[in-house]
Amino acid sequence: MFESYVDVLEVSRILRVHPETVKRLIREGKLPATKFGNKWIMERERVMVFAGTYDGRRGRVRRLI
Repeated sequence: MFESYVDVLEVSRILRVHPETVKRLIREGKLPATKFGNKWIMERERVMVFAGTYDGRRGRVRRLI
């Protein structure tokens, strides 16, 4: 049953971001998650769809002149 779900650490590995970034995405409503006990869990399929469109860069990319 729980094979189709992933936790914050697994999502952070998939997205290649810090676990706190995953928690921020959950709080902002950008990543759908459910609280199970004291852990956030997400459906693996929905995370994979999100990972296909997620760009981890924040703000404008700066270039040196």
